[in-house]
This record gives sequence, C-alpha cells and structure tokens, in this order.
Amino acid sequence: MDRIDSVLGDLPADLYITDPDVVSRYLTDFRRFRTGRSRAVLRPRTTAEVQRIVASCAAHGVPLVPQGGNTSYCAAATPSTQGDELVLSLERLNAVRGIDAANLSLTAEAGCVLSVLQEAANDAGLMLPLDLGSRQSCQIGGNLSTNAGGISVLKHGMARDLVLGLEAVLPDGQLLDVLQPLRKNNTGYDVKQILLGAEGTLGVITAVSLKLARKAAQTVTAFLAIEDIDALTTILARAQQFTGENITSFEYISHHSLALLLAAQDSLRHPLSAPSAHYVLLEAQTCSPVFAMEEAVAQLLEELMGEGLVTDGTLAAGEQQRDRLWYLREHIPEAEVANGGSVKHDVSVPTSVLPAFITEASAIVATHGAGGRLSIYGHVGDGNVHFNVVAPVEAEPGSYKSWLEREVSPRVYDLAVAMGGSFGAEYGIGVVKLDLLDRYGDPAKLHMMRAIKAALDPAGIMNPGKVVRT
Repeated sequence: MDRIDSVLGDLPADLYITDPDVVSRYLTDFRRFRTGRSRAVLRPRTTAEVQRIVASCAAHGVPLVPQGGNTSYCAAATPSTQGDELVLSLERLNAVRGIDAANLSLTAEAGCVLSVLQEAANDAGLMLPLDLGSRQSCQIGGNLSTNAGGISVLKHGMARDLVLGLEAVLPDGQLLDVLQPLRKNNTGYDVKQILLGAEGTLGVITAVSLKLARKAAQTVTAFLAIEDIDALTTILARAQQFTGENITSFEYISHHSLALLLAAQDSLRHPLSAPSAHYVLLEAQTCSPVFAMEEAVAQLLEELMGEGLVTDGTLAAGEQQRDRLWYLREHIPEAEVANGGSVKHDVSVPTSVLPAFITEASAIVATHGAGGRLSIYGHVGDGNVHFNVVAPVEAEPGSYKSWLEREVSPRVYDLAVAMGGSFGAEYGIGVVKLDLLDRYGDPAKLHMMRAIKAALDPAGIMNPGKVVRT
C-alpha cells in the first residue's frame, strides 16, 4: 500500500472520487496552460472532514492541492504532472452560516460561490462589496486565498480588506478559529492575514466572516470618451470630489479593446456616437436616499466636457443600459480569446503615473512587439491595468505569445517596477509567475515567505510548488 492508498484508506469512501473521467475535470487550470495528474479528488462537507483529510495527508506525507472554483489565471489550483498530489475540492463546503444585519457581517464556508453570497447579502437588504467577472463560478475561499481584487476595490478594497474573521485548517490538521466577526480584536498577531493571498500554501481556508455594506439606494453609471490619456488622474480626482468619495468603479477601456469586442460580437453596438482613443466606465453609488447623486455626476460631466477633458459621454438610463455598459467592460477577455488569446500583464503602478505607464508600455510593444495588437483595460482607479497583447492577425497565436513573453514582456515589467509598481496586481503568483517573483521580489520579503512556509508547513504538503520556492 503506497502513501496515497493509505490516505484514502483512512477516509470514508464518500469523501473522495477516483473515477479518472471525473477526476480529470479538476486537473486543468482555467486558462488551459497546465494539466496535472491526481489519483483522487477529496470532497469534504464539513470543517471536521477537512481536518481529518489534512491530518491524514500530514501523517502519510501526501501533498494537497486546495481548489475552489478553479478560476485562477496562474494555475494556483492545478496539481503537478507527477501524480503524487491529491486535489482537495471545497465545493461541498458551501453553507452560509449566518448573516448579522445589525453587525453588517456575513459568515460563510469556503466553497460558497461568490454570486450566491452576493444574493444572500442582497436578501438581507445589504451588499457584499467584493465583485468579480467570474462571480458565477469563483468561490469565496479561492477569492481569499488569492486576495482577489475586482471592480469595487477603489471604494471597498481588496478581498483581504473585507475579512473580519477566518477559520482554517493548518498543515498539521489543527483548526485555526478566529472567525469572530469583530472590527476590533487587538489580541496579538493578526494571523488570519498570513493565509489571505497565500494561495493554499499555508493551510486550507474553511470559513470566513466578511464585512457587508449598506445596499446602494442610488447607482449612477457613465461611459465617457477621452482623447488625452493624461486626463485620467484629473478626471478620477474630480469624480471623487463631486460624489463625496462615492466612486465605486473607475474602469479604463482602450479603443483597441473595445474594437476587438465589437468585432467579435457583431450584435453589440458602440455606446457613443463616435469612437475615441480612450474610454472610462465610471460608477458612483450611495446608500443615501437624499444625496443628489445623479445631479452630482451630471454637474461633473458638464464641467469635464466644458474643459475638454471628456469629449463625449452617456449616463445609463436604468438597469438594462447599465448592464449593457458593464457587459462591454467584462467581456473584453472573451474578445481576446476569440482572437487567439493574449499575453496578460497584470500590472499595478501608482495612479499618478498610470497614464505614463500605458503610454510608454504601448510604445514598447509598438517598437518591439512585431505587430502585436494591444488590449488595455482595467481598474485604473486603483492603479491596476491589464496590459495585454494579442497576436497579429497573420501570426500563429501560440508561437507569437511564447515569443512575446520571452522577448517583450520583461521590458513591460521592467517599466512597471521602475515606475514604483508591481508585476502582479490581483492575479496572484501560482506557478505561472514564480520566475517573475524570483526576478522582482524583494530578497528580504522572499526570505520571510520561505521562513513562514517552513514554520507552518515543514513537510511541504500544502500546495507545493506554488507562490514560494522551497
């Protein structure tokens, strides 16, 4: 009996799947970069069952790969090709344990799909601020393990900023229970933060208490045309001022990205009368029923147009038009896929230099990219831009993307770092970005990461080969 057989022998048969056809569904990453091997998928239903699984794997030295909705862009939830790891799916650990409306908090298990939690908060007359394009499939445990960003970071912060309490199983099977939904709990190290963004390398998140917010009584959405990209920071500052810091989203869309989408889906229509070089999808929300939000945004646009900072724009007249505007922003990745996919640079820089980054990085691709087509969009209100490059029409996408990643991407990342930025804003590290972390990571930080990994997971069983080299 080998080690994996020993683990499976410790567990009830209804906690795992060994059918190769079923197991295969858990072995390929979201972007289909990597396909691993595993003899079984473990599917616990309770935190106690997660403890039992992890304790057995620790005893027998079997590595575990925690997996939520498997939406990682960096293959963080994909097993290796060696076949010596077991996949731990949290999909059945999916109960909403409770909502405390007076405390503005929600407690749920790691396998809950994000959209389900959004609906639960909405039913309680509140809202969960975390929002991603993959909301219908991503799970909250994965959101926390990758410290997901999304479209509301500008006002509400990253995933870690919404966490009040956490429950997790450590690599030796111990239960970390700091799940209390408290806004003040100053009792030593804030250990839950170590697990947020660790991508399953330090333990298995099983439940979380999250901050909720008051539901928006007013939402105003605008789609704006901008000719001069240098105006972005001024427009953002003015928008925050006019709305009383109630801008929830400030999304940039380049002409190239919108053109790709409109060409890929001919049923779509341009929201403005004429094309522009740059666009912003701006959204403001307030829970106040008396603040004149629509009037504030209308006055904002009047001033911006009067100064020539905005050349055209439209305000969404109702939920249906709002959905159409957001569709344009959220389906740009699909347009890239329709054109053979893209090389993705998930970059962040200080918002003050973001227009300069886009301009200079675009010049790098124009000079060195052999005809690559730019697709630039993202959450520029918080300094995060997705600077993507699609292969030329005449090129073979796979070969071109491999060449560009090798020859051009380092120039883009060097520029971001030189501007005080990062090569990884919200996607995480996983396997895909390990080399980038080696190249750009602060040596002292990497030393601390290795030390924390060694202290909490000395046997190296938790998601080996991800985030930190050991």
